Amino acid sequence: MRYMKWFMEAGLLVFLLAQTVMAGESGSVLKAEELRSEPYRDAKVVGKLAVGDRVEIVKREGGWLLLSKPSKGWVRMLSVRKGAVGSAPGAKPSGVVALATGRAGTGKVVSSTGVRGLNEEELQKARFDEKEVQLVESYTVSKEEGVRFAAKAKLKARQVDYLSE
Repeated sequence: MRYMKWFMEAGLLVFLLAQTVMAGESGSVLKAEELRSEPYRDAKVVGKLAVGDRVEIVKREGGWLLLSKPSKGWVRMLSVRKGAVGSAPGAKPSGVVALATGRAGTGKVVSSTGVRGLNEEELQKARFDEKEVQLVESYTVSKEEGVRFAAKAKLKARQVDYLSE
């Protein structure tokens, strides 16, 4: 159990430390999207992007990208394809992109995705930061606090079998 906690904290730490700048990287919009003033879903809308719009990526923060072109604002990372795009504007995603966005097969979303993985360069740039580890550890709660929270939210415990090796 102790190793599991350490492994999860180490993974979160690598993720937090690898939020690197992507200055000058370009991409294109995969689906019509609103630009936001901050990297939050409820932030003020400051513009709109159309499918196929070329964008200039300034930086990444969590699952959001800060764009400088066509106008400045934040957009969800999964709405932008980084690098050159070989398909015409308005074309539907295909291959891995289609699978990752849940748009393969029947057209019904059957899965959801989180933040994209880290690339080799981001992993090499990652550095240990004791303050970030302390921050992550400050989010822990005792078992009793967790049980009280679950009871207040009317959550029920379920036994889940371990996966076989």
